[in-house]
Parts: sequence; C-alpha cells; structure tokens
Amino acid sequence: MDDPLKLDHQVCFALHATSRAFDALYRSELRDLGLTYPQYLAMLALWESDGLTVKELGTRLRLDSGTLSPLIKRLETAGLVERRRDRQDERSVSVHLTPSGAALKDRATRVPVRILDATGLELEEMRTLHALLSKVTTNLDAAV
Repeated sequence: MDDPLKLDHQVCFALHATSRAFDALYRSELRDLGLTYPQYLAMLALWESDGLTVKELGTRLRLDSGTLSPLIKRLETAGLVERRRDRQDERSVSVHLTPSGAALKDRATRVPVRILDATGLELEEMRTLHALLSKVTTNLDAAV
C-alpha cells in the first residue's frame, strides 16, 4: 500500500459507502411496505421470533433504548406491533406482532431477492461476504 492514509484504501470507508448505497436501495424497496430500514430490521427480528422483550430486540438489533423506543412506538402507531407488560415483572415489556404485522411478512419476501439482484453477486458470494462481515464484527467487538 503506497499511502495507508489514502481514503480509497480505507476498508471502513468502503463499508461506509456500501452501507449508504444499501440504505438508498432499501429506502426505495421498503417504501411500498411503509417501513424505514431500522423498522424493517425490527420486523425481521420479530418475524423470526415474535414476542421478544424490548431488551432482547435492542440486543439483537444492536440499538440502544433511546433509538429503539421511538422505533417501536412508530411500528405500534402503524398497527404492526403491540407492546405488552409481563404480568410477573412489570418492568419487562415484550413486543408482539399484530395480525397486520404478521401479514406484512408475505409482502416483504421480495425485498431480499431484489437486494441480492441489485448487488450483482451470486448467492454463494453473498454468503461468503456475510460470513466475512460477521467475523469482522465479532473481532471488532472483542477489540473494544
């Protein structure tokens, strides 16, 4: 590497630029679903495991409560989720899909297909990229 401080040599910048490009594409793809990208991620987590506690959802999405609470509130206002307090521990609140939220899953199935197509990668290449990014994330978390 001739200049380690050159912007185009920074992996972090490549990831940042890719993230912004993904954001733009997801914004376009999710418009018909009425979801923002963070809301889509929350719905993905709930479609996978309905009834997560707010804490579990925050951990899964890597979001703090200051970011997660308004996101859940907007999903609740849209009629896609509802919050429920635990009867044994009123401090614990879980997030559950409404029938409308569960039904939205069928309409969302086209999104990952469209995203994969737009990347120009083959499915196996995308799996490799995902595995590498997961490894990097794990290692970076351990380094902090």
